[in-house]
Amino acid sequence: MNDTPESPQKPTPAFIGASWCALLIGMLTYLIGLFNAGMELNEKGYYFTVLMFGLFAAVSLQKTVRDRAEKLPVTNLYFGIAWCAVGLALGLLAIGLWNAGSMTLSEKGFYGIGFAMSLFASVAVQKNVRDLARFQGVVPEDEVGDGEPDTPLYRFQNP
Repeated sequence: MNDTPESPQKPTPAFIGASWCALLIGMLTYLIGLFNAGMELNEKGYYFTVLMFGLFAAVSLQKTVRDRAEKLPVTNLYFGIAWCAVGLALGLLAIGLWNAGSMTLSEKGFYGIGFAMSLFASVAVQKNVRDLARFQGVVPEDEVGDGEPDTPLYRFQNP
C-alpha cells in the first residue's frame, strides 16, 4: 500500500453555492416567519436563540468529527459536549414547538423544516470553508506547528 498523503480536493462552485443558498434560505425563512409571528417577544427570543445555538452546535460537531477523521487531537469531553449541544438544540426546538399551543401544525412544520435545513446547510458550509482553505494551502497552526504561542492561528503552508 502507498501511504502518501492525499491531495486536497477543491469543492465545486456549484456545491459551495448550493450550500450557502440552503443556509441563507433556511435561516431567512425561519427568521422571516419568526418576525411575522404573532407571539410575545420573549417567545421570539427563545426560538431565535435555539436557532443560533443549533447552528453553532452543528458547526462545532462537524469540526470535531472532521478533526478526529484527520487525526487531529480532540478531547472526548469536547466531542461529547458537541453531540450533547446538537441534541439539546433539537430537543429545545421540539419541546418549544410541542408546547406552542397558539401555533398551527403547519407553522410548527415550517419552523422545524427551516431549522433542520439551516443546521444541515451550516455543516455543508463549514465543510466547504475547510476544504477550500486546505486546497488553497491554508492549514491550522497545529498541523504546521512550530510550537510558538505567538504564531497566528492559520498560516500559509509552503508547497
